[in-house]
Amino acid sequence: MSALDYQTAGESHGPGMIALVTGLPAGLGVDTGFINAELARRQGGYGRGGRQNIEDDKAEVLAGVRQGLTIGSPLAMRIVNRDSRMDDAARTPPIHTPRPGHADLAGSVKYLTPDCRGTLERASARETAARVAAGAAARLLLHELGIEVFAFVRSIATVGADVAVTEANWRSLRQARDASDVGCPDEAAGAAMREAIRRAKIDKTTLGGVIEVHVFGCPPGIGSTMDWRDRLDARLAYAVMGVQAMKGVEIGLGFGCASRPGHEVHDPIGYDPARREEPTLGLVRATNNAGGTEGGMTDGAPIVVRAAMKPISTVLRGMPSIDLRTGEAAPSAYERSDVCAVPAAAVVLENVVGFEVARALRQKFGGDSMAEVRAQYDAYLALARKMLAGG
Repeated sequence: MSALDYQTAGESHGPGMIALVTGLPAGLGVDTGFINAELARRQGGYGRGGRQNIEDDKAEVLAGVRQGLTIGSPLAMRIVNRDSRMDDAARTPPIHTPRPGHADLAGSVKYLTPDCRGTLERASARETAARVAAGAAARLLLHELGIEVFAFVRSIATVGADVAVTEANWRSLRQARDASDVGCPDEAAGAAMREAIRRAKIDKTTLGGVIEVHVFGCPPGIGSTMDWRDRLDARLAYAVMGVQAMKGVEIGLGFGCASRPGHEVHDPIGYDPARREEPTLGLVRATNNAGGTEGGMTDGAPIVVRAAMKPISTVLRGMPSIDLRTGEAAPSAYERSDVCAVPAAAVVLENVVGFEVARALRQKFGGDSMAEVRAQYDAYLALARKMLAGG
């Protein structure tokens, strides 16, 4: 069994994006309808640019599947770029004035070229289409184990949503989120977010925001405290920060823990024998300030991750920059872009977080086939129930 992992390839205006997923067990049903629905969600959202009117993202399975089931080999998927023009010099000319906040300047210095084009083609958030495809494929494994991931837009700029997410209401919140063109289940807040984006477009600027992700149904003990590289909270933070434009991550109460005394931070532990057959094993918490992880492992409560996304770096009004060929002052270049991509980024984070949870589950339960994974998973829960509260 190989470890669950993925790699992406492709540039913003190249022929397409590639997602290569390794470590999926044989016998997992590959629901391309689900994968493509996630790709379609990523393309939506108020504040997106003209690129989304050109593309029609769909994952084409190239390898790793037979008759709708994985066979244990790498899963390869391709997403075609309709706006494929990277080798057309007239349509993708060199860029010599880097955009503040983008990878342009650092990449040009790194690769010793005054042309930012090569760096920006790969650094573009277009790459996240492949990450969504990979994450959605991994979430098919989570679905088999009853684990669900839900993300939404908590805030855009200074407009925040007053939403409390619970195991009882998250499905109805998901419906409200999907009905919102800003990815927010709070209708009033969503309207205010939309207005903020509209004004930013008029002002020729961009907006960021906060995204919140919840994972339900994950049993305790996933991850590890024995090796820092296997701590699930650290891996989640690493994966989320690896997404374009993310500048901060917190788990559960996060930075709020720093200003409170311990007895107001740590979640009291309880046991409800009536819930022992659930994945939580009957372990209950009155609060979830830990965000579902303690010591780098799941504790049975829902995992909660929040991320701060900065405003898109391509600002229509331009910003002070320099011409890399001369060092002289010049306004930053403009590439067609979004005013606000927070709703789309919420879809990306939902799938990136899902992948990391699936990765940790594969590490714990192993197995070359779905039958083995299920047997190992069920056996673990049975042993844990036997251990807890005298069996």
